[in-house]
Amino acid sequence: MTQEEKTKIEERIVDVLKTVYDPEIPVNIWDLGMIYKIDVKDDGNVDVDMTFTAPSCPAADFILEDVRSKIESLSEVTSANVNLVFEPAWDQSMMTEEARVELGFE
Repeated sequence: MTQEEKTKIEERIVDVLKTVYDPEIPVNIWDLGMIYKIDVKDDGNVDVDMTFTAPSCPAADFILEDVRSKIESLSEVTSANVNLVFEPAWDQSMMTEEARVELGFE
């Protein structure tokens, strides 16, 4: 798989991640800055590192499964491995400008 193909798959992954929401926050997880890494392998497997806005997120299981299933719904993806990480700790500076405006931080 070429780097260009991987980049196109990453762009499609970002598109589907923008449809995943924490039920308590009206902004998608991509714009919240909760995705730290997307690594597309040559065999179509994808590793994603993500975090939550709070370690004790009550919707954690739902969100993790939503991320995995939406990434795996892409035809170019063989499987998705979603790793939950807490380093670095999430903070508001990781949000896009649009997310900060939506949530009233700007």
